[in-house]
Order: sequence, then structure tokens, then C-alpha cells
Amino acid sequence: MSSQHDEVIQIFKDSGALLEGHFLLRSGLHSAHFFQCAQVCQYMDKVTRLAELMVEKLKDFGATTVVGPAMGGLVIGQEVARQLGLRFLFLEKVDDKLALRRNFKFEPGEKVLIVEDVITRGGRVVEALEQCRKHGAEPVAVGVIVDRSQGQTQFDIPHFSLAELSFPTYEADKLPPELQGTEAVKPGS
Repeated sequence: MSSQHDEVIQIFKDSGALLEGHFLLRSGLHSAHFFQCAQVCQYMDKVTRLAELMVEKLKDFGATTVVGPAMGGLVIGQEVARQLGLRFLFLEKVDDKLALRRNFKFEPGEKVLIVEDVITRGGRVVEALEQCRKHGAEPVAVGVIVDRSQGQTQFDIPHFSLAELSFPTYEADKLPPELQGTEAVKPGS
């Protein structure tokens, strides 16, 4: 494991953001581990550091705008945009799907970075890519803090994560004994 990976995981541990229990993830999968990025986002020094690490991976794509899917990408996306000196906007949920609202607009072909907190299957990132393209933007790269997909998530543009973790995830009908009979909670990102 890299020192960057270890540093990111330590930030989560120090913030109380790496939870253990029985969780129902947004992807519909179950897990005994949950990354609650909102806990990290209470501490601006930690957000600043995570953004510094992400900026190193995203700075050379010629983007003019950073897009953060709500809720997870809001704080980290805004800080990445601030450090890069770029415009920031967000996509928000409408009937549980991401949408461009609040009179946000893209210039035709505007190059954007998508910044998200955690992915398991990458569903919100895919929605963000679709929304940006639908509204005329050109996504050029994706940055996430934690990729828990075990390397399975792929996008049609370059994507980077600060840490990759392989905590197992389970379908509801394939829970391991330690999770069976316990209630799954959705603590929110």
C-alpha cells in the first residue's frame, strides 16, 4: 500500500468516518464497513489535505469547472475547485436521480472534472457524466476519495482514487453469518 493510501485511511480513522456494523449502501449492496465522509468534512484541514492529494491527479486535464454530485461530492468538489482556481457547481437529487438545477449552465464543450467521495459501483458518477454531457459539457476526468469497487468500476474517461479498499460487499440474499439477523442501516454519506 502506498503512503498516500495509508494517509487517506488514517484521515478517515482519525475523523471517526470509517464505521463498522451492518450497512445498506446506496448501490443496494450490504457491507460491514462504511465510509461516512461527512465526518471527515467537519475538519477543513483534512478536507484541504484530501483535495491537495486529488489536485495532483486532476490538474493537467484542462478543465475549467469541477462538478460534485450531491451530497458526497459537495465539500471535496468545492475544495478541489478552490485549489485549482476553477468554477464549482453541483448536481442534486431529484426523485433520487441527479439533475442540473439552480440555473447552472455549461458552455458548449466546457471541460469538467467530476469529483466524488466514495464509489462502490460508481452509479452516481455515471449519472453525473450523463447529466454533464446532456447539458453540453465534456467530462475529462473523475476523482474520488475512496474506491471500494475492488477495481471493478470503469468509466469512459480517466478516473483516479486516493485510496482503494476491498471491504467485501454482499447481495441481500448472500449475507455472511455475522450480518445475518442484524438490521442494515443507511447512515448517509
